[in-house]
Amino acid sequence: MEERKMIYLCLAHMSEEGWEQKYVKEAFDTNWVVPMGPNVNAFEQDLAAFANANSDGSRLDRRVVCLSAGTAAVHLALLACGVGPGDEVCVQSFTFCASSHPITYLGATPVFIDSERDTWNMDPDLLEQAILDRKAQTGRYPKAIVPVALYGMPYNCERIMAIADKYGIPVVEDAAEGMGSRFDGQVLGTFGRFGVLSFNGNKMITTSGGGALICRDAEDANTIMWYATQARDAYPYYEHTAIGYNYRMSNICAGIGRGQMTVLADHIAHHKHVQALYEQLLKDVPGVTLHCQPADPRYDANFWLCAATLDADVRIKGQENAYKEVIKTAVGGAAGVIKAVESATTDCQPNDNVEALRMFMLNKKVECRPVWKPMHKQPVYKDAPAYVNGVSEAIFKVGFCLPAGPYVSDDDVRYIVACIKEAIEA
Repeated sequence: MEERKMIYLCLAHMSEEGWEQKYVKEAFDTNWVVPMGPNVNAFEQDLAAFANANSDGSRLDRRVVCLSAGTAAVHLALLACGVGPGDEVCVQSFTFCASSHPITYLGATPVFIDSERDTWNMDPDLLEQAILDRKAQTGRYPKAIVPVALYGMPYNCERIMAIADKYGIPVVEDAAEGMGSRFDGQVLGTFGRFGVLSFNGNKMITTSGGGALICRDAEDANTIMWYATQARDAYPYYEHTAIGYNYRMSNICAGIGRGQMTVLADHIAHHKHVQALYEQLLKDVPGVTLHCQPADPRYDANFWLCAATLDADVRIKGQENAYKEVIKTAVGGAAGVIKAVESATTDCQPNDNVEALRMFMLNKKVECRPVWKPMHKQPVYKDAPAYVNGVSEAIFKVGFCLPAGPYVSDDDVRYIVACIKEAIEA
């Protein structure tokens, strides 16, 4: 019997026509192997055309700046919002660390906001409570708000933007996982002052690495470009009146991105199809609940990752071995250096059955990753203010992610669901 391939959560792939190779070859042929060039300009235009197109046929007028990473986009957006030492920024707690780390780069303090139950994203009620409480405690409103499209699910754009406008606080939308997701027909990342995109190797499209910032107008776009190219002033020599960064995307990576834009619509359609198939196949599996978007028709998720929860009382084969051994290699994301630890457990971790399911599925050559650990439960942020309702921590203990990328076939989904059923002890 042929050995089964490993099924990963989400890996972007190249277009069948090979447009990526064409644009990269052009970059080499013209010697544009630098962090600027024709591919960067064209990729920015392609991204702007996509972001500005509403489902009803109307158009926006946003500008896009391509950068070296989505994290760089968060960093520069906060900088452009005036965030600095001593400031506070309200940020979703249920997210990857790239949403919050740039706040600390700037010497500011993250104020973590817990999630609403249906979307798993920033709870608007808690957001407003936090804004008013921070004003009462510090005498100042937070300097920015960072909602996150967790696993591609839209946040409540209407309420979050209304609250932001009420208190005059700019919004930096972290749509790194939500490229192509929409709220009421409008692309995520175009509601706030800035919108963050990511083109990491596991995102909806990839440039191998890289990101972009959707900007409200040309003035903001020019400011971001200035900071991203070392903040050089207009003299015939290098004059700097501000600290800049080397954050622009390379012409090579942008060439890959131009090719990837030709398959973006197909990728989004595929992820939605995979989600629908999971919904069909898992609906009668007791103890397993797939995370679905709200019935409200304004929500249109790209389902970058398909996520689910496992009831605490479900028993998984091999559960007695959960957390018995210290992890030696990275779990999830690109392989890299991780810090060695002495204990296999922490004071906030997924339930034993969720860890047992991860191990069982790994033996079946299926990547089944835990959901993000809330930032307010991370040791590095133990002293940060947090406004919590228990939702994100509860989901973290029972949640897991399932493969959904372009390489995941219908047969793969059926195999994955069959493995989940096999893992559950009668």
